[in-house]
Amino acid sequence: MNPTCYSFIHPLIGTQDTVAGYLVEHSTGAGEPPQLLIPPEAEFALRQPWFLPVAHFPTAAPENLIPLWKAPAVVDSTSQPQALLTCPDTRLPATGDWAYLLVPMSHARTLPPFALTGLAVRSRVITTDTQNHKDREWAIANGCCMTSGEYLLTVNPSQRAPDTTRQKMLALLALLAQDASTQELNDILRQETKLSYSLLRLVNSAAIAPRTPITSFSQAIDLLGRRQLERWVQLLIFANPEHNGGTNPLLYTAALRGRLMELLVPQLKLPHAQEDMSDSAFMTGCFSLLSVLLHIPMQEIVQQLPLAGCIKDALSHHGGRAGQLLLALEAAAHRNLNESARLLSLLDISPDTFLAAQLDALHWAERIPTP
Repeated sequence: MNPTCYSFIHPLIGTQDTVAGYLVEHSTGAGEPPQLLIPPEAEFALRQPWFLPVAHFPTAAPENLIPLWKAPAVVDSTSQPQALLTCPDTRLPATGDWAYLLVPMSHARTLPPFALTGLAVRSRVITTDTQNHKDREWAIANGCCMTSGEYLLTVNPSQRAPDTTRQKMLALLALLAQDASTQELNDILRQETKLSYSLLRLVNSAAIAPRTPITSFSQAIDLLGRRQLERWVQLLIFANPEHNGGTNPLLYTAALRGRLMELLVPQLKLPHAQEDMSDSAFMTGCFSLLSVLLHIPMQEIVQQLPLAGCIKDALSHHGGRAGQLLLALEAAAHRNLNESARLLSLLDISPDTFLAAQLDALHWAERIPTP
């Protein structure tokens, strides 16, 4: 028997490498998916379009919630913007019929030259199943305003090898894990001015919202505590080390996965000795993308860092229940929705709980500035 129907929210990445919209999909399962109720405090959700399959579209919806039809379909006469998911077996719609066109990359690559560019004149074109960085670059060059984010889960061939700043970050993490003195931590940061600046910018962000600005690393330790500071160092590894105004959506992706792990791990009915695993879960989710960033196999990474055994097991071979949760989130990120739903069901994570956790994690990750 199929598990119940789960909802999955996929951030869509715009031309500036920031989140520009969201695609909601559902697994094949029994019953109706949980209703998408965006919390009113989540202002990020009101600024960008959300694409929701028309079969599950609510009767009363905010303007930025866009009904998504599957081809073949005829645009509704309503004045509300609508989106069409194209199919290789059906003809493309006339230019301007739909406000948004979602085109699977496998379909887009078979179209005649300039077809996407022509459609983009009067419709906003988005590619889905964007599996690698070359597909992403091709889509943007052909007029697409957004792409799905699967390409972020693969190594960027044009990215340089890991620099000394990230190596310093790993050294700093190792010192934090070993309860090194504040002086030892300061010594690392003094060697990297950009590192110090980026870290202070992160800890002063809205996601932490300290009552008074944090102006030194020592003050950050005193106000945040080492556990919270370690979390920000984990995220900072994914930042753009050159800080040339560019962004790195991998930081956002790592933050989102880490936060999701943290929110969902209490549902796993872990042994008593592992009950308080929120920090470990966050680190597991965040570090699961290190191999993409550092161009190093995960097995080598876990050997270099003094990680707890449960984190090593989860990262190296998806061991333990936390490792199975990570596997479920990885399946969701690759849009293997039914497999993700199966794993979530086995972990006793309900569709409502999973949807609420996704909304919470999206809200949290959106408030993190990209250094």
